[in-house]
Formats: sequence, structure tokens, C-alpha cells
Amino acid sequence: MLFAQNSRHAWAWRFCLFSPIIHSATVFGLLFAALSPAVAETAIETQSNLDDDAELVDIQHANSSQNHELAAIEAPIERSTEASTELAENVSDPLDLSESPETLELLDLDELIESEAIDAREADEPDESAENNSETEINPAIDAEADAEADVEILIDRILDQPVFAPFRQDRPLRDSSRPIYVVPREQIEVQGATTVQEALRYLPGVLSEGTTGGQLGAQSAQFIRGGDSTQTLILLDGRPINDLGFAGGFDLAEFTTDFVERIEVFPGGSSALYGSSGVGGTINIVTQQPTDEPEFSARAGFGSFGYNQQVIRARGSAGDIGWVVGYNRTYAENNFPFELETIDADGTRDNADANYNNLNLKLTADINDRNRLTFSGLYLSRDIGVPGGVPTGEDSLGQFNSLSDDARQYSEDLLFDLRWDSQLSDDDRSLLTARVFTDFLSYTYRDPSFSRDEVDRNSLGFQVQHSLKLAETQRLTYGLDFRTISSENNTYSFFDGSSAENYDDNIDQGALFALYNVDITEALSLNLGLRQEFNSLENGSFTSPSAGILWKVSDSTTLRANYARSFNAPLISALEGLAAFSIAGNPDLNPERGNSFDLGLDQKIGDFGLFRLTFFLNHISETIAFEFGSPSTFVNIGETETIGLEAGLDVELAKHLFAFTNVTLNNTEILSDSNSSNEGNDLSFRDANSLNFGLAYARPDGLYAGVLLHYIGEFFVDNANTETLGDYLTVDLKTQIPIGENLVLNASLNNLFDQNFELYPGYPGLSRNARASIRWTF
Repeated sequence: MLFAQNSRHAWAWRFCLFSPIIHSATVFGLLFAALSPAVAETAIETQSNLDDDAELVDIQHANSSQNHELAAIEAPIERSTEASTELAENVSDPLDLSESPETLELLDLDELIESEAIDAREADEPDESAENNSETEINPAIDAEADAEADVEILIDRILDQPVFAPFRQDRPLRDSSRPIYVVPREQIEVQGATTVQEALRYLPGVLSEGTTGGQLGAQSAQFIRGGDSTQTLILLDGRPINDLGFAGGFDLAEFTTDFVERIEVFPGGSSALYGSSGVGGTINIVTQQPTDEPEFSARAGFGSFGYNQQVIRARGSAGDIGWVVGYNRTYAENNFPFELETIDADGTRDNADANYNNLNLKLTADINDRNRLTFSGLYLSRDIGVPGGVPTGEDSLGQFNSLSDDARQYSEDLLFDLRWDSQLSDDDRSLLTARVFTDFLSYTYRDPSFSRDEVDRNSLGFQVQHSLKLAETQRLTYGLDFRTISSENNTYSFFDGSSAENYDDNIDQGALFALYNVDITEALSLNLGLRQEFNSLENGSFTSPSAGILWKVSDSTTLRANYARSFNAPLISALEGLAAFSIAGNPDLNPERGNSFDLGLDQKIGDFGLFRLTFFLNHISETIAFEFGSPSTFVNIGETETIGLEAGLDVELAKHLFAFTNVTLNNTEILSDSNSSNEGNDLSFRDANSLNFGLAYARPDGLYAGVLLHYIGEFFVDNANTETLGDYLTVDLKTQIPIGENLVLNASLNNLFDQNFELYPGYPGLSRNARASIRWTF
């Protein structure tokens, strides 16, 4: 969201922003297969085919303590079985800054691939049953005298073979997606020391995640993707929606600490064909950790600048047919950092910006039989933060009405539950059934003793049923039913006169039928078609969302992509019902915000040491919902916007153990129509910024890591009238990870090394130079 967390003007900012809507459309029918009483877990099995005619190479092991770690390490293999075993036991996964993988299956170290250059009697037999999913380029084994340390490479398959869920509604390799997907894996979260999901998104292309209310821990996040704001970005938790249509429209990713996260997927462009409302600009999917085969316990303690301290404990494992993941995170920061605002020649110390997290996570799995798995997930998110407000800026500035507060506070408490049943209906993966029911209880309280107290309670209940059917070797159909009901109640208590007013108390019901068809037309050419029909309780509550994508593997090193998607955004309950306490009338006749997105992309291998990914995109959004001042004020459909841009990323191995990445996002936004005609032709506020990221890292298989990361945000307008800008800025961060013995790991970071002064919103300073360190003990 773009509003400043001010005391008196918080509601004014909240309701002058864009918000979601739903559109009437035609209905299509879907035939459902009968549900089997047996249900089971499904897993997508991904294996690398090593077909280089180099000398003998071995398939390295995946970390047995994490089922979802990827092994992609090349090592010289000695001819003796004893030497091969010693090598395998001393190799671990590299840590790099690319969109690297987290999870492929455990590979058998005894299954060595036979080379033509070595006699068959000197090597084990290859695994003939391995599925030939990808072609991995391997350098020859080079030095028989090398010790057990393996050569680390950013092999292209570390990126392209990592599993992603968002574009398929099931785990499949990224290389099978016609849509561009950007992934933050577990190893990257750890070496970068990202405390929250918002922080973990910082170095990705395609998303601006800085937020607008300050860069300190606890400050509200923002997700601007392809010209869409936070209300137009769909947030998924393990593939199911958690967007808050009863209040702000999005979901604050600064509430999620990362200790339970396995990976984060960013899926730019419209996603309504798969998931329904809110994915007009893009989708972010948070994938949580799974139980390990062997019990594992870890504890972490951290400390840092401005009163930062953290304590985390986590345990996971399996016993028989039962698996578990359980963890607790307590994180606190005073956030009393010094700042300087060059735009208004002001400086000081950020007061009342403290943040206190107490988060719990629990996951239990039960293998009912060989084909059925039941999974329960529970997540408790608690955050108590000071709301410092902003420094008042000059006349005619967007922040001229800012006010600083020493005692305004915000408290949120969220409970998210999920029960999932997976079934493999056939002997292989031809018929997979998933059914889940989920419920959320969200509570928000904002209190400014000099003004008022706002309380918002939201409850939601939903279910998903989907069936994935392999019609033939080259065809797969995924179809199903989604339903979600959301209720919300908002009350305001005035400290001036002691009065209490109910702003709204209502609910929205959303139901949908969807289908996704994937077909391999030839070995090199594949097509996917999607269709979703949405039904809900709004006045204009039906919408049809088609999508289409093409993936063309021109050669072993070049792949082309093209996609189209139509999407929509449902309105907030506050826009439909109004805010009686603020004399704002609701508008039940709102049409949905509508999006049409297109993209063309290229994935280009660079020898056997790098990968270049490029995507050109166009995103068109119409029927934008905006706040209209009047007597009374209300919400109306106005406006039409368009964003054209590029997302590009390069990942390379420069030398042994030395890696680099860079990515750039170029956004060219334009307001095509607006209720204020003088805004037409202008750039969209905040969302027109360009970004550039660069990283250089030394990473060894034993876990030693040292990297320097650069993050650049270009100049951007803060108002649609384009009368005020905030300047560009560049921050430099240093990150390191040092193994201490077998079970201890030290992580440290120095952020904003050169103490860059910058603003995220007029009068709201970014975080100054700071340091963090933590030590993690695992056994």
C-alpha cells in the first residue's frame, strides 16, 4: 500500500489508493471426476541426465537433512570405490546468489555414470530408470590429486531444474514454465540474513518491495509488480490465497519471518486463470519447509545495530509415517536509527519505530498409505510495532501533512490453518488429486492516543479441490474448484468524545471453476491454455479469465517464451460498504479492476557456466478503483494505465568458487485515462521506478561464503500529477557465512555500507548503516 502510517491521516491515505474489483462474464462448464476415498501425496520427480562424453563423473548427494535441497556439484572421481566414497562424504551444496534450487530428490551415490573413456569394469552401472528431464553440461574431471572438495559450479540446471509451484498449481521444473519465475531458495535466505519475506525479495528482478513507510524491521511492506500496487499483487501461502479483501487488499509480507520458509516464488503478470482475484500485477508464493527423513534440531541467536536481537528454535524430522516441522521465532529491534532528509534539510533519530515479533509454525504430515498423505499446517504471526509517522515536508509536498508520533502503535495477530489431503489415484503420477480446507483469523488494531483507535477483525474460510490427469505422454489436464468466503468488521473509537462507530460489517463469497491444459506439440514446442470462471456475491461478481502460453526450445541452449493472461481484482469490503465514521459512502456497483498482460522471453545458456534470462512485458489495467472526494465521498471506477518494460537477469560462474549475478527491471508506466484529465500521459506514482541488483560472491561447498551485494532504485514520482519526485539511491551490503566446526555456522552482514541517505516516501527515511550477526547450531 502507498499510504503513510500517519496518525490523523492514516485513513485518508488508505482510501485514496487503488483497490480491487470483480467483473461479470460468461460461464464455462467443467466436468469433475469422482473423488476417490483414497488420497495421497504427490511428488514431482526430477533427475539430471548426464550425457557429456567427458571422463567419469559422479552424481553428488543432496543434503539428507533437507528433502528439498538441490545437489548440483561436479567433482573429479577417482577410480577406486574407496576414493569415490570419501569424495561423496565431503561434498555439500554451494551457496550462491542466483535463483538457485532448493529441492531435487535424494540421489544414490553408488549409481555412477559410465563414460566411454573409462572401462565399464571400473565404474558402477548407471541408473537406467532415471528420467531424462534435463541435459547437464559437465567439465572433465581434472586432477586426481584433488582432495574431497568438489568443484562448485552455477550449472544452468541449478536454476532451470528447481521446482516451482505457482505457474502449474503443482511442483514442476522451472524450465517447463512459459512464464518467467524468480525464486529465492532457502540457502539464499540464510546467507543474505533476510529476517522477513519482504527483505528476502530485495535482490530479485520484477518486483519493487521496498515499502513506503520506512525501511526498518517491522515497517509495512509493498509489492509493486508491472505497474500494479500491493492490492493488485496476489499473495499465496503454499499455493492458497491469503490476500486480505476485508481490509487493506494485500498481505503485509513484513509480518512473515523467514525461519519456516523453504523458498519464495515471484510470478509476474496476471494469474487469475489459476488463482482468481488480486493477481493483476503478479503473484508471490511462500513455500514452507517440509519434514526431513532424519530428526533435526537447530537454534539460532542473533544481534545487531539499533537493539536488534533474535532467538529462533526449530525441529523437524520423521518417525515412521509421521513427519513434523515446528518452530518459534522471537525478533525485536528498537530501530532508533539516525537519519538525514536532504530534500527538506532535516535530521534526527527515528523514535517510536520499535518492532517485536513472536511467531510460531507447526506442520504435521501423516502417510496414510503408499498413495495418501495428510498434512496439517498452522501459523501464528504476532507483531507489535511503534508507528512513528513522518517528518512534515514542504508545502505542496505529498508529505506536508505528516506528523511524528511518540506513542501511536499497531498490533496485528494472525492465525492461518490449512488441512491438505494428497492422493495418487494411479500407480504412477498420471492421476493426482488434492483437496484442502483452510481458514484464517486476522486481527488488526491501530491506536493513536491523541486521535482514535481502529480495530479490524477478518475471518476467512475456503477450500480447494483439484485433479491433475495425464491424458497422454504429451498431455496433462489440471482442473478443479475453489471457494473462499471472507467476513470483516471495522470499528473506530474516538478519544475526543468517547464515541464508537461501526464502519462496516460484511462478507464476500468467492467461488470458481478452473482448468489448465498442457500439451507438448513436438519435443521442442509446448502449449498451455487456462480458463477460470469466477462467481461471487458482489453486484458485478462474475468474471472470466483466460490465459495462453507457448514454450519453444529452439536449441539445447536457447528457449523462447510467449504468454497472455487476463486478470481481475475484487473490491475491498470498505469500498463496497463505505466508512460511516468518516462520512464515506460505499459503492456496491463497482466493476472489477481488469488486467491484460503480455510477455515475450528468452532463456539463453552461456556455454556451461551461465544463464541469461530476458523478458519483455506489457501490462494494461483498466477500471481502476479510486477514492473520489465529494459530499459524500465514495469509491468509483476511473482510469486506465499501462506498463511496458524489461526484466533481465544474468547468473555466471567466473572462476572456481566465484559467482556473480546481475538483474535489471525497467518500468515505463503511463496513465492513459483518469478522472483528472491533467494526469493523462503521466507516470504512475512509485511504480515507475527502475531497479538494478548486482552480486559477487565466493562460495565453497563446506558452507564458507562471502559476498557483496548492490541494490539500486531509480528516481520516481510520488504523485500521479508528477509534481514531486524522490531521488535515486544505491546501497551496498556485505554478507558472510562461516562454518565453525561441524554443527555451528556464523552469519554476519553489514548493510548500507556507505550510509546512504534516502526516502521511501516524502518524510519517511530509509534505514541507515547497520550490522547484524547470528550463530546457528544444528544437530
